[in-house]
Amino acid sequence: MSLSHPLLEVSAEKRLQATVESVIENGEVWILKDDDGCVMLTSDEEDGVPVWPDEALAALWATDEWSHCEPLRISLQDWMQKWTPGLLKDALVVMVCPVPGEEGEIIDPDVMAEKILAAKG
Repeated sequence: MSLSHPLLEVSAEKRLQATVESVIENGEVWILKDDDGCVMLTSDEEDGVPVWPDEALAALWATDEWSHCEPLRISLQDWMQKWTPGLLKDALVVMVCPVPGEEGEIIDPDVMAEKILAAKG
C-alpha cells in the first residue's frame, strides 16, 4: 500500500479537525480490529482506541505487530450512541488519526462527541 495520503503531512491538530469533518461528511469512523476486538493503544499511561477518518489511513497502521488487523467501519450513529458511552464507562480515550511515527491527538470520548456535534451545527 502506498504511503501517500494528504493527512500524513499535517499536524495532529489538523488531523483531528479533518477527522471530525470527514466523520460528519461520510457518517463513519474507522478503527482497526482483530480476532479479539478493537485495537487499543497506550500513551502516557492512558489506554485508548485509535480512530481514523477513512479506511486507507486505518490500513496504514496495520503493520508490524498489527499486521493481522483490518479496518472496521463504525457508523456515526453507533459511534455516538454505543462507542462514546462505552469508552467513557471503560475510562478509555480516543486517539485521533495516528499516523506512522506520530500518535495523533488524544482526547476524551465525550470531547470527541462534542466536537462532532458542534461541527454538525
